[in-house]
Amino acid sequence: MDNYLNHQTIVWRHDKYALEHQGIICEEPLSIRVQGKPYSVVMRTPGDEHAHVAGFCLGEGIIDEPEDIISLGFCDGDDTNVVTITLTPQRQKIISKQLDRREYISQTSCGICGKQLVEELRQILLPVEKKIAIDVKKGFYCIENLNKYQPLRSKTRAAHAAALFDMEYNMISVAEDVGRHNALDKAIGRLFLDRKLKKAAFLVLSSRISYELVQKAARARIAIIFAMSRPTALAVSLASALNITLASLAPEKGLFIYCGAKRLFIESN
Repeated sequence: MDNYLNHQTIVWRHDKYALEHQGIICEEPLSIRVQGKPYSVVMRTPGDEHAHVAGFCLGEGIIDEPEDIISLGFCDGDDTNVVTITLTPQRQKIISKQLDRREYISQTSCGICGKQLVEELRQILLPVEKKIAIDVKKGFYCIENLNKYQPLRSKTRAAHAAALFDMEYNMISVAEDVGRHNALDKAIGRLFLDRKLKKAAFLVLSSRISYELVQKAARARIAIIFAMSRPTALAVSLASALNITLASLAPEKGLFIYCGAKRLFIESN
């Protein structure tokens, strides 16, 4: 399934109409099944379905390690819009209540205020205790050059990206998707399935930082998040509670650092 289409578009420019072919990003539903039962449906850009589901399930607390998975595959042959994950019996017991949705905090929770949500998430997510520090200038460079890893955005101007870097500032996983959450799930999921997630030192996002993205980073034990756009207040509160560093681009080639500044240093000449 293609992740973008060439579409003939009418363009108005300088009081004249013309026809141009433009890339239009694709968006399809992905049904995620756990133990053969429907669990969630997300709208996403087709591609990297296995990594997407692995990253999603890690972020949601359904799995902790690749060994929790017995199988991960498409439900109906070539139908890439339905993926099922089968867990070990031991893992099924651990998350039985979550699968029943009795004690599950979803990303669309309602009837709960921000402070309550942060407190509940703080109780089920461990703080990120990684003792790492990176050069703030090199971190800024990675944000500023994120577009180098966004071929789908260059074709459609409608894709978000999430890129993971190691301590040597090498990009080790990147994904694009119409949804910023999906892009992060795919980038994390790919490293998770390859058993290389521990190499991830920091994350760069093309989007704003919402609390859900902080939650996913915490589950993946990622200590530093850089973003093109600013975080929400709830994201800063949750990141502070979980010992995660947040920073975003500031005018005149700078960075806004919202919490966890101790992990960012200025390298002396």
